[in-house]
Amino acid sequence: MCGIVGYIGKKNAVDIIMSGLHRLEYRGYDSAGVAVIRNGSLDCVKSVGKLVKMDEKLKQNPLDSPLGIGHTRWATHGVPSEVNSHPHFDNDMEIAVVHNGIIENYQELREELKKGGANFRSQTDTETIAHLVRKYYQGDLFAAVKRALQDVEGAYAIGVVCKKNPDVMVAARHGSPLIVGLGDGEAFIASDVPAIMKYTRKVLYIDNGQVCEIRRDGYKIEDLKGNPVTLEVKTVDWDDSAAEKEGYPHFMLKEINQQPDVIKNTLRGRVTEGSDTVQLPDMQVTEQELKDLKKIVIVSCGTAWHAGLVGKYLLEKFAQVPVEVDIASEYRYRDPIVYPNTMVIPVTQSGETADTLEAIRVAKKKGAKVVSIVNVVGSSIARESHGVIYTQAGPEIGVASTKAYTSQITAFALFTIWLGETRGVLSKAQGREMIAHLRAIPDKIQWVLDHQEEVIRCSKDPKYLNAQSALYLGRSYNFPSALEGALKLKEISYIHAEGYGAGEMKHGPIALVTDELPVVCVATKGDTYDKMVSNIQEIRARSGIVLSVATEGDEAIKNHSADVLYIPECYEPFSPIVVAVPLQLFAYYVATNRGCDVDQPRNLAKSVTVE
Repeated sequence: MCGIVGYIGKKNAVDIIMSGLHRLEYRGYDSAGVAVIRNGSLDCVKSVGKLVKMDEKLKQNPLDSPLGIGHTRWATHGVPSEVNSHPHFDNDMEIAVVHNGIIENYQELREELKKGGANFRSQTDTETIAHLVRKYYQGDLFAAVKRALQDVEGAYAIGVVCKKNPDVMVAARHGSPLIVGLGDGEAFIASDVPAIMKYTRKVLYIDNGQVCEIRRDGYKIEDLKGNPVTLEVKTVDWDDSAAEKEGYPHFMLKEINQQPDVIKNTLRGRVTEGSDTVQLPDMQVTEQELKDLKKIVIVSCGTAWHAGLVGKYLLEKFAQVPVEVDIASEYRYRDPIVYPNTMVIPVTQSGETADTLEAIRVAKKKGAKVVSIVNVVGSSIARESHGVIYTQAGPEIGVASTKAYTSQITAFALFTIWLGETRGVLSKAQGREMIAHLRAIPDKIQWVLDHQEEVIRCSKDPKYLNAQSALYLGRSYNFPSALEGALKLKEISYIHAEGYGAGEMKHGPIALVTDELPVVCVATKGDTYDKMVSNIQEIRARSGIVLSVATEGDEAIKNHSADVLYIPECYEPFSPIVVAVPLQLFAYYVATNRGCDVDQPRNLAKSVTVE
């Protein structure tokens, strides 16, 4: 996820672009750049790091132009560097492009464009767009962009300028958000509303497959085939704070609702419809090393540890490798035994978690291969790994992890299919079936998001809202869901909550069951459903308050539950990705109804860089 701002008008575009990028810095902050058309040339300034670095460079190298585009980057392809930062250019530095999204077929396009003479400077997928536009450019930038995008597969929001068309800015969208702002003799593009609210409240929401030619005195919109499109001009009435959150009251709720797109981004470029294999390009592990694997150790902390537990179930079942899941903060202190042919998988949102970083350093010294599941390109853990699966979740602002967690499980699912097929223990038919199930997950999450009424009602119920403690129970793949659901509730609502494997309840926790104790039970359809129902009946027999998470259409569960939150039916091994969403929503609404600060809960930090 990245921030885009563009301007065409009579004022200095750089001032407006930098103001807008500062408003979008939460979308990306590892590098930035601005390109402008002035005096018949295309000029650019880039910097690595936060936008203050860019401010300093612009003071030393000021730019003044009425037309320009800018970008603040959250790296997805290529480490943070000036050469990888946007804007990107064609060979002759005549066309500049900024981009938010992921181009799935960029490798194929890159090879084809090289044959035509394109000289690539960066490691990014975005640069292919600049060279594609150049390929089709015949004096009309609008026409060239429309034609170039017909070759592109994936998600994009782009802004394009060309020094030979100094009175035109072109924008287009597919999958990634993009707006056009309209002023008096000026216009703007941005990937999010807050970037331009200082200058205009009149916006066009560009839709998928639409391309917009923007001039100082007007605009036109067409689809990729050249058919005219008419959009209604909307007036934005958000305040500044709400704008950054896209109208949501909290970043956490925004991030919960982003999860369908986040899962799509995690899958994008790695699986396609009807495929039977997974593509994981960032691996420096040989096929023979994978076949010789004797053991996998997953090291992580907090929510990432719960994702690792789901990964254990998947990897042992489908890749047939023994898996241990370790809390990273304990791993290094017990002088772990690392046998030959061991792989260590660190799981971390930031890639800078100190405990996890130290754990992999210990493992590497003892000869382990390291394949990391990380959200941040170029982070310390990514750099120190032999292979990386980037989760592509974008920046997560809310301290309590939501979209990072579900994208981490998705990454484990991808790795499981890839490893199982490589080791020859998963057939192509099984792989194809699992990929189809995985690609269905975003729609199932969206179903949960579209049916929040019962979650909201329960969150206001005094028996949950005023509880002092809660238990969460689950089995098999959804035992980690119980742990994660409990963690979410305690993190943001400050209600004491503990998660257990449901079979462990009678070995101690059942002593806590009273008519005042809520017990959240994950009882979705699957191999352990009957056993979960038996556990629920044991709780009800002791007057416990049961809130069940169950599969849509399961009416019988109501006989054993005070309340039920439904999810659509889904493939059991991947069900934790969907189950996470009602549990996140329940914790969120309980916390807000208790008046808690859900984005910044007390005593917690987003990135834990101390041991």
